[in-house]
Amino acid sequence: MRILRYAIGASLGTMLVVAAYLWWVLLSPFGYDRPADLPAIPSGEYQVFVYGTLTYAPVRWLVYGRTGSPEAASLSGFHQRELDLVEAPDQRVDGMVLHVDADELADLDRYERLGYRYKRVRVQLDNGVSAWVYRRL
Repeated sequence: MRILRYAIGASLGTMLVVAAYLWWVLLSPFGYDRPADLPAIPSGEYQVFVYGTLTYAPVRWLVYGRTGSPEAASLSGFHQRELDLVEAPDQRVDGMVLHVDADELADLDRYERLGYRYKRVRVQLDNGVSAWVYRRL
């Protein structure tokens, strides 16, 4: 019985730590301060090419509050190496295009830690669409 209580306590503790981490990283106002040198995001619609964790609907829902209707897309001239895109002329990265508004783009910037871990750059996707993509600093 004692072992069962310890196992349940450890499981609940682990879930609490994971939930606190996700809140801190994705939703809290404390985990990220947008660098002052980054320009403000004008209102409007934006396309963002994603190729990692943001291809998963639950992650998108946690980051900006909805799963959206992403479209499959590819980016030639790059290949994915861990958390970044590396130029590779004969390769291609498959991913998705998210359609977001200015507030959602700001939420994506927070998630990607724009200005600290990533920069947001424009790319031309294989289907001709111009989209933002996050690249490691």
